[in-house]
Amino acid sequence: MSVRRLDPHAERARRNRLHPRHHEFARPAWRWTSADGVTRINPHALGAIGPNGLKRIDRSGAAVEASPVGGASTSAEPARRQVVIDQPEGHVVVVPELPEGRLNDHDRDLFGLARQLADGHDLAVTAVTFLNGVSGFEDAGADRVVDLSAMVTEGYDPETRLAALVDVEAALSPRHWIFADSLPDGGDLGRRLAARLLPQGASQGANASVGDARPATRVWQLSEGQTLSRAGDRQDILRDVARVLLALPECAEPVSETRHEARVIELATMGGELSSAANEVAASGVIDRGRVAVDPQEIPLAQAPFILSAGRGIGDWEGYHHAARVLGASEGASRVAVDDGYMPRSRQVGATGTFVTASCYVAVGISGAVQHLQGIAKCQRVIAINNDPSCDMVKRADLALIADGDAVLAAVCERLGQPRDQTGSDGSWTDEESRHAAA
Repeated sequence: MSVRRLDPHAERARRNRLHPRHHEFARPAWRWTSADGVTRINPHALGAIGPNGLKRIDRSGAAVEASPVGGASTSAEPARRQVVIDQPEGHVVVVPELPEGRLNDHDRDLFGLARQLADGHDLAVTAVTFLNGVSGFEDAGADRVVDLSAMVTEGYDPETRLAALVDVEAALSPRHWIFADSLPDGGDLGRRLAARLLPQGASQGANASVGDARPATRVWQLSEGQTLSRAGDRQDILRDVARVLLALPECAEPVSETRHEARVIELATMGGELSSAANEVAASGVIDRGRVAVDPQEIPLAQAPFILSAGRGIGDWEGYHHAARVLGASEGASRVAVDDGYMPRSRQVGATGTFVTASCYVAVGISGAVQHLQGIAKCQRVIAINNDPSCDMVKRADLALIADGDAVLAAVCERLGQPRDQTGSDGSWTDEESRHAAA
């Protein structure tokens, strides 16, 4: 009788996707017939990781068969179906917030809600942006992109942005407008636009029959052609789909199975009378005084865009605090550093602390426990500084530096022209450091 024996080294390499010889031992197919005639299915090859980090299970094996290898997909993202709409019958306009100049999770939820309204009605999902050079609209679900960066100025100028959106309304006559219901960004601009469009919606204009003229706020779900809005902890408002929707996070599933054209269009080519936004906004009374200088340590950790986090590998804590001030970063810590008394509990990052969504997260001397990795899952860029090249944080990081954390932070401060000896004897900030941290 023949006995099938497994090579433990090959099995270990096959199960570890980070192993350098993983692809040599990967099974060649997701479904095969064994020697005794029984059909075997590899359950690990049935799913694929989507852009939102969630595993999608496809038991038909279509996503696996579409992969170039024919077995377990070697790509982190499954092959998407290309969608092109040449002549749309209308538009569903999404105005994303784009914090830090990129699409965040809330923005992708808005595009998912727009696709529910557009799919099946031959409508194009159109993204309106006030920033130039933003990428990712194709995967988010946008069929068209309108760039209004040349019509508005930087800073807080809601009247100019509102006038630019009125130009979009005149040129495209969209069926629906979708904003993020958050203040002071999308929530403020969406309510301003709804107030401007209210007389048109109440009259017998072209768009009066499409939805309700009143805006729908705090929308969290679209169900059977109607929207559900949060009215309280245990109460929802059910109403017809309005022209202006202000949606909450997780209002819809982000687009993960299709890829769209995101064709850039000019308003002048769409017809309609364009009112110059600069001429319309005269003496609005809004003056932008610029950004207010804020201590990075006063920013809530869940909202901090730049975090310098410390773990057990830090030996010079005074040097770490100085580096955070020089870099203008918010301080974070692992659970070990908090339990040892070096950092307060409010600065703990992880599943047992605070979930963070920083654009840049620097982990110094943190090995990367599973709870900590869960807390930084939505960070855009992760940089690890650690002596151990095999720790989990180094494997998770987009950029890893194998070195002593204290020495690296000291070298960074010196390179920036602010070594540690520039602080006062009591560890207080100098005026130059305060201005740098506030900037």
